[in-house]
Amino acid sequence: MAPLASRFEEYGNWRDSLAKAIVDLRQWMSETQLLEGDAARRLEFALDRLAEDKLVIAFVAEFSRGKSELINAIFFADYGKRILPSSAGRTTMCPTELLYDETLPPCIRALPIETRSRRGSTSDFKRMTSEWKVFPLDTASTDGMLDAFKMVAETVRVPVDEARGYGLFDGDDPDQAVAVDKHGTIEISKWRHAVINFPHPLLKHGLVILDTPGLNAIGTEPELTLSLVPNAHAVLFVLAADTGVTKSDLDVWRHVVGDAGHRNHIAVLNKIDGLWDALKTPGEIEREVRRQVHAVAATLDLEPVRVFPVSAQKGLVAKVQGDERLLEASRLPLLEEALIELLVPAKQKIVRDQTVMAAERVAAETRQALAARERGVIEQLYELRSLQGKNQSSIERMTRRAYGEQREFEEVVRKIVAARLVLSRLSEELFAPLRVSALREHVLATRRRMKNSQLSPQLAAAVKAYFAGLREMLRSANAKTLEIEQMVIGVQRRFAEELGWSLSPPMTFSLDTYIADVERAEAAYRSQFGALAVLTTDKWALMQRFFDTVVSKSREIFSAAERDTEAWVKSLLPPIEMQVREQRAQLKKRAESVGKIRDAQGSLDDRITELEEVLEDAQGKLAVLRQLSERIRDIGARARVDDVANEEALAA
Repeated sequence: MAPLASRFEEYGNWRDSLAKAIVDLRQWMSETQLLEGDAARRLEFALDRLAEDKLVIAFVAEFSRGKSELINAIFFADYGKRILPSSAGRTTMCPTELLYDETLPPCIRALPIETRSRRGSTSDFKRMTSEWKVFPLDTASTDGMLDAFKMVAETVRVPVDEARGYGLFDGDDPDQAVAVDKHGTIEISKWRHAVINFPHPLLKHGLVILDTPGLNAIGTEPELTLSLVPNAHAVLFVLAADTGVTKSDLDVWRHVVGDAGHRNHIAVLNKIDGLWDALKTPGEIEREVRRQVHAVAATLDLEPVRVFPVSAQKGLVAKVQGDERLLEASRLPLLEEALIELLVPAKQKIVRDQTVMAAERVAAETRQALAARERGVIEQLYELRSLQGKNQSSIERMTRRAYGEQREFEEVVRKIVAARLVLSRLSEELFAPLRVSALREHVLATRRRMKNSQLSPQLAAAVKAYFAGLREMLRSANAKTLEIEQMVIGVQRRFAEELGWSLSPPMTFSLDTYIADVERAEAAYRSQFGALAVLTTDKWALMQRFFDTVVSKSREIFSAAERDTEAWVKSLLPPIEMQVREQRAQLKKRAESVGKIRDAQGSLDDRITELEEVLEDAQGKLAVLRQLSERIRDIGARARVDDVANEEALAA
C-alpha cells in the first residue's frame, strides 16, 4: 500500500501547492488594487474546483467475487484487520460510498429502502438530510468499525407486493420467484444507499471509494449505471479466477459499460490462490493464469494488460503479517501500480486544465492592463520631457491635443457599452434552452406523452424523443456560443486596428461535453430497458422510477452547463473593459497634468518625477506578476512531466 499512499499524498500536496499559488496571486492582486470583480470570481471558481476535487474509484462485481476483500487489501491493510465485512455470500447489499468530509463527524449515513416507494433519485435525497439515518463511527476501535460497517449488508423480509413497489421484485424472473418464502415474503436490502464518513489518510486526500452490490442492485438502482459508476475516474471490475466470466458477470459488465467505452476500466481476476496447486509446477500454474487472463480479455473486449490476476485475501494477509514473498505471489502490488498510473495522471490533467488555465488567463489579462499603463506613462514622459525649454504656445497645443484625445476616447467607451448590450441580447438567446424552465417544459411534455402511451413502442419512442430533445437544446446553445465568440473577436479586432491593442482571443468554449453526458445517459437507459417490453404494472413502475432518475441526471447536466456557460460569458468583455478603464485613466491624467503645466499650477520637473515613480511601480508590479504566474505554470508543468513519465511506463 505504501506506493499507492505515497502517490496519493504526492497528488494531494501538488493540489495544495497549486491552491496556495493561486491564493497568493489573488491576495497580491487584491493588495495592489488590481483584482477586478470578474477576475476574483474566476479565481474563486478555480479554488472551489480544487477544494471539491475528488478521486473516485468504483468497485463493481457480482456477489462472492471478493470485492470487499480487495478493498480491504488495497486500502485498509494498515489497520491490521478487515475493515469492510468479507465473508461468503453477499457482504454489500446497497451502494456504499467511503469518503471523508471534515465538516461531519465520523459516521455512517444510511438511506432507508422505503424511499424507493417515493419519487426522487438518490441524488435528490442526498439534499434531504432528514431522510437519512445517522450512526456514529468509533474510529478508535477496529472491531467497532467492522461491526458498524456490517450494517451495509443488513436485510429485511417484506411482502412481495411491497418489494414490487420498490422495484425489487419481478414475478417473471424465476430466480426471484424461488426466493419467495411460504409466507409470501422476500429478502431485500434494508438500505437504499450508504455513505461512510471515515478519516482515513487516503480519503482525506480526496479519494472516494464506491462499493457496489451485484446485478440485482445495479439493475434496480439506475443511478449507479447512469451517474455514479460512469463518473468514477477508475472502475475495477472484479471476477473470480476459478469461474472466469460467468453469464451474470457479463450482464454486470454490459450494464456498467454500456455503449460508453471502458478507457478507465480494469478487470481484476481475483482468487488466483485457488489455482495454486502443489501438484503443478510454477510454470504450469503461470500458464493457467495467463490462459484465464486472455480468455477474460477476449470476452470483455479488453487489452490483456488491463486484466490483473490477484489474490486479495493473500495480499491482505501478507500486508498484515509483513510477508513480502506472499505479497509478491498475490500480485497485488502490480494492480496497485496500475491503479496509480490510470487514476492519478488523468485526474491531475483535469484539475490542471480547469485551474491553471483560469489562473494564467487572469494573470495574462492583468499583465496586459499593466503593460498598457506602462506604455501610457512612457508616452507621457516622452511628451513632458519634450516640453522642457518649449514656449507657452507649444504647451497650449499639446494641452488641446491631450483634451481632444480624451474626448475622442469616449467614443471607444460608447462602443464597449454597445458591445455589452449586444452580448446581453445574445446571452439571453444562449441561456434560453439551458434554463431550468426550458428543461421542465420538455420533461412535462415527455411525461404526458409517456402517460398517454398504450404500447411499448410508443413508450420507447417518447423516451427516444426526450433524449433527442435534450441534445437539440444543447446543440442550439452550442451554436449560439460560436456566434458570441465571433462577435467578441470582431470587437477585439476593431480595437486592435483603431488603437493598436493586443488582446488575448476569448477562451474557446463548447457544450460538447454535456452532449456526451446526455448520450451516456441514453446509453445507460438502453442498457437497462432497451429490450424490456413494458407490459405489466410493476415494470411500468420500474420504468417510471428510472425515468425519474434520468430527469434528475438531466437537471445535473443542464445545471452544470448553465453554470459553466455563464462563467464563460462573464469572462468575455472584462479584459477589454479593463483595458478601456486603464487607457481612459491614463488619458485623463495626461490631460490634467499638461493642463496644470500650462496654467503654471504644477512644476514640469515635479510631474516628470512623479511619472517616473509611476513607471517604476508599474514595472515592479509586472515583475511580481510574472513571478506569481510562472509559479502557477511551473506547478502545472510538474503534472505534465508526471503525465509523460506515466505514459512511458504504461507503454513499456
